[in-house]
Amino acid sequence: MDDPSINQLTVTIAPDADGDRVDKALATALPALSRGRIQALIADGRVRQTGPETARTIENAAMKVKPGDTFHVQVPDAADPEPAGEDIPLDIVFEDEHLIVVDKPAGLVVHPAAGHASGTLVNALIAHCGDSLSGIGGIKRPGIVHRIDKDTSGLLVVAKTDEAHQGLAELFATHDIERAYLAIVWEAPRPRRGTIDAPTARSRHNRQKQAIVESGRHAVTHYRVDQLFGDPVEPHASLVECRLETGRTHQIRVHMAHIGHAVIGDPVYGRGRRVRGLSPEAREFVEQFGRQALHAAVLGFTHPVTGKVLKFNSEPPPDIKHLIDRLTAG
Repeated sequence: MDDPSINQLTVTIAPDADGDRVDKALATALPALSRGRIQALIADGRVRQTGPETARTIENAAMKVKPGDTFHVQVPDAADPEPAGEDIPLDIVFEDEHLIVVDKPAGLVVHPAAGHASGTLVNALIAHCGDSLSGIGGIKRPGIVHRIDKDTSGLLVVAKTDEAHQGLAELFATHDIERAYLAIVWEAPRPRRGTIDAPTARSRHNRQKQAIVESGRHAVTHYRVDQLFGDPVEPHASLVECRLETGRTHQIRVHMAHIGHAVIGDPVYGRGRRVRGLSPEAREFVEQFGRQALHAAVLGFTHPVTGKVLKFNSEPPPDIKHLIDRLTAG
């Protein structure tokens, strides 16, 4: 008797897939399953080819297919998630059956890792989404395609299905995502609008940091100064919009520090930075701010399943608004 927890899918290869790898051909024919998921099913012995002269289990994902080839794919129901869901409040900006956009507060870690096994955004999403998670790679878990640092606030999109996960990953890989951050930095860049094109990689001197490395990964940030604080000629700080062309680890923080304008409150790339001209009250507020003054304010993309163009905006949270007020007052 067939196992009701296993979905039995049949695919006949179309003429335009002639010569394709079997994993690519099946992922194209079954858009709800990513290519990685197909590869995992092949490795698990769950893909068979049948025909008048052929009946075999596929063992090689790189095998070439021919038009008319027939494959049977067994897809088990998604397993329960690990880690467990936790009842953590979320600011939901958008949600449908495919994906969810959240406005993450500062202090919330995105994904469980060493030192943060629980209390993360992933734990919160597992609890919130429940059975609407159809399975990413065979597990009922949210598909994280990009991350925001623990102490950065703002917008984040997460996949709920394998199809959305694959589509979002492709959008990020081709840089077809609009992402703009608000950063409050020391002094003000000159020119007031420009592009930072500097490759980044893990620092050779401190493995916890990123650095500008000639052989690193291509990294581009477009910036624009939106507001000056203090003297307009020699400001002590500025509000800068940073738009990501690429999305490397700590990219904005590294790039702004690289041009001499570290993000205020950054404990890694702005450590020890002091600027004269602040009032005692403003200086005290800045010194006690407690996190990098960085907020993911704009997120825009084409929905990977419905094709609808989506764009979201997030106002700076109260702590950044208070910092702006303090710096404006001097």
